[in-house]
Amino acid sequence: MRKPSFTTVMLIVGLVFLYLPMLILVIYSFNASRLVTVWAGFSGRWYIELFRDRQILSAVWTSLRIAFFSASMAVCLGTLAAFVMTRFSRFRGKTALSSMVTAPLVMPEVITGLSLLLLFVHMAQLIGWPADRGMVTIWIAHTTFCSAYVAVVVSSRLREVDLSIEEAAMDLGARPVKTFFHITLPVIAPALAAGWLLAFTLSLDDLVIASFVSGPGATTLPMVVFSSVRLGVSPKINALATLIILAVSLATFIAWYLMRRSEARRRLAMRQDMSADS
Repeated sequence: MRKPSFTTVMLIVGLVFLYLPMLILVIYSFNASRLVTVWAGFSGRWYIELFRDRQILSAVWTSLRIAFFSASMAVCLGTLAAFVMTRFSRFRGKTALSSMVTAPLVMPEVITGLSLLLLFVHMAQLIGWPADRGMVTIWIAHTTFCSAYVAVVVSSRLREVDLSIEEAAMDLGARPVKTFFHITLPVIAPALAAGWLLAFTLSLDDLVIASFVSGPGATTLPMVVFSSVRLGVSPKINALATLIILAVSLATFIAWYLMRRSEARRRLAMRQDMSADS
């Protein structure tokens, strides 16, 4: 019997290290005991308690709305920044612009959150807006740092696009705006989707920046979970984490299934073309 290689063993150890805690969390979400560390048999009571907790449900809805609008705005701003950085020729301040766009990637979240908090405070003193910190300020803050990630993803895709296709479209009479929407945009659509999903995940997961710029009227899900953990882990948090894992796994499976179907159709079309030519 052939012994597994060192690479295989380390891969298995790494997967166990990553996914075993999640498996334990899913199992303990069905624990009947109020104490997380004491097993008292299977029960689904904490899922019922979870859907009765208005604070958690309100935080989930708030986080989903903020993440959706932040990701959508970040895709718009990040795509514009990526287009300027990759398609425009050398201009004064291009290096500074690129550095400022990508600065949130390496900036500590504490510094970003504190800077945005001071900005909102000074704006409220100067122009009277925002009067209260809430969903709008969180949306602006999340859009700020999510745009950097979208710009990096989209710019890497824009550098791979063949410019001759766009030049051919403009030679045939298409204006630059029409060329962008009919030629460039479909080509970079996968990068836009990837950037949107990345921004959505980052916004949904953020705790530090949201803690700085949020107010009493807007509490995100990570803030509720963090405050609950500080007082002691509740089995409802395990149930909530299990539902999140289930949603992510289901979305990943659907994406894999659609990609597999698309690849199978592409191969079938290639075989039909080859048989028709022969």
